[in-house]
Amino acid sequence: MLTVTAVGVFFLCLIGRLIFLHVTAADQAVRTVERTRVRFETLDARRGNITDSRGQLLATTRTVMELGVDPDSVRPSDLGVGCKKDGTPNPDKVPELARLIGQEEKTVRAMLTEKFRDGDPEKKIRWRKLAEKIDEPTYDKVMALGIRGVYGNRKFERVYPSESLAAHVIGFLNKEGDSQMGVERFMDFYLRGQDGWRVSERDGKRRELAQFRSREVPASGGLNVELTIDAALQDIAQSELMRVVEKHAPKGASIIISDPRTGYILAMANYPSFDPNRYGDYPVDALKNRAVTDVFEPGSTFKIVAASGALNEQIVTPTDRFNCALTSVEYKGRTLRLPAEAHSMGVLQVSEIVSQSSNRGSAHLGMLLGEQRLYDYARAFGFGTRAGLGSAVESPGVLHPVKKWDGLTITRLPMGHAVSATPLQVHYAMSAIANDGVLMTPQLIKRVYDADGKTLFNYEPRARNRAVSKAVAREVSKMLVNVVAPGGTARRASLEGYLVAGKTGTSQKIINGQYSSRHHVASFVGFLPADNPRLVISVVVDEAQGPGVAYGGLISAPIFQSVAMQSVRYLGIQPLDEYRNLLAWEQRP
Repeated sequence: MLTVTAVGVFFLCLIGRLIFLHVTAADQAVRTVERTRVRFETLDARRGNITDSRGQLLATTRTVMELGVDPDSVRPSDLGVGCKKDGTPNPDKVPELARLIGQEEKTVRAMLTEKFRDGDPEKKIRWRKLAEKIDEPTYDKVMALGIRGVYGNRKFERVYPSESLAAHVIGFLNKEGDSQMGVERFMDFYLRGQDGWRVSERDGKRRELAQFRSREVPASGGLNVELTIDAALQDIAQSELMRVVEKHAPKGASIIISDPRTGYILAMANYPSFDPNRYGDYPVDALKNRAVTDVFEPGSTFKIVAASGALNEQIVTPTDRFNCALTSVEYKGRTLRLPAEAHSMGVLQVSEIVSQSSNRGSAHLGMLLGEQRLYDYARAFGFGTRAGLGSAVESPGVLHPVKKWDGLTITRLPMGHAVSATPLQVHYAMSAIANDGVLMTPQLIKRVYDADGKTLFNYEPRARNRAVSKAVAREVSKMLVNVVAPGGTARRASLEGYLVAGKTGTSQKIINGQYSSRHHVASFVGFLPADNPRLVISVVVDEAQGPGVAYGGLISAPIFQSVAMQSVRYLGIQPLDEYRNLLAWEQRP
């Protein structure tokens, strides 16, 4: 009787448990089973490549394997325990595995044999990472060892084959795969592609049951981006920057090379720089693209604005004369003190005001234009507004509206004070003169194309506005040629066999609210050949170290010359014929 009762109670409990599982807790039980057996897997999309204008890889994506182990699945025979059926000892596979993944044998053996976390039987380890990134050939060798429980997950890794080349332009991805700056960031929509996904089931050992895949959407790889950057010109610019660093130990420096006709940027280099493969090894300051973020008073490079504006308004001609020895003038019923000169100057023609970089002469031209027209021409040359590169960190610089000017601004702004700009803005202001008066939008992207090389989007040259007339631009170009000629302020920028036009700039930095006599930004912006411009080159050096004042003509002009010489040789730009003269200017289309 007791036995019958016990059996009855057992079956009643069993029936009750079945009712609980299949009726009362059915939904929860189904969710638990699905959570255990059903696997939702994201299929990562391969990120597109970034290349230079000639197809050289600057950023690409390679496949790597994350290798791990389920210690509970590892067979003792794989660890060299026991013998085969023929009596020979089982080979120990751990030493070879350790060699392949570059770790110590004892470390790998511990990871394969420790089945519980902290020795707690309730904390069984089902996955332990053995190696984060191994290439596929190495992974194939690991799998050929046949160690049960050792397997890998395929991942993508972003790599930059050219290391620091154009690092500030390209940007980088962080460890989470998020784009942080540069082209990687503002072209992320095209580069990142579309992740896929897969829903499948797995067995008790967490192995996928491919026959039970319920749905799969394949990943769609990202598109490729071709830049306007030419890797060879970029290398020239970065190499010359290192010469600046070795010789002058500056706080920072930038070199920009572009095509004035299209606005395409051919090189953009900064110091300090970094390697995007190891961006975490560098200070934050090194990650900054100084060419678009740092602002400085452009100094004499800004003088093209007042000269061009006055000529464009037909207020003056190139031969009109001004007394640049005067220290003050009457303006709108007030006596204004004129800025000091680097050296004594007398009566100068407008063309000489530009070529000899007269501060007082520029002030005269600015006063002839008047506040509003001077402001309007500064805006027309791109000052006080973002150049339009597309970078989220691009600075607009500072150009105060006329209502915020003080009594001296009309005499100081024409010489490049009371205004601040990025190296990119100064560069494109000069590009407008080289491009017959048309200000172009700077561009880094040439096209977007797919895996088959088919172009999907072309980025055509875009004009922003006309700054001055074609005739005025060519007249100012001739004046800028005299800046580089013997006797000009930038004779060290001259290049034998080529007409070079340009302008130096030496601006004092404001330290503790006052202009410093020891902290300067030296710059030179020029273009060549001046009669048919192919290249515009800017060199900006922040706080070059050394005796005396760091003049643009001493610091930046020689670097321009070296960059220009290497660039014209690389591009095959032919020098002027010995017998040609300035009549060639009239032959430009």
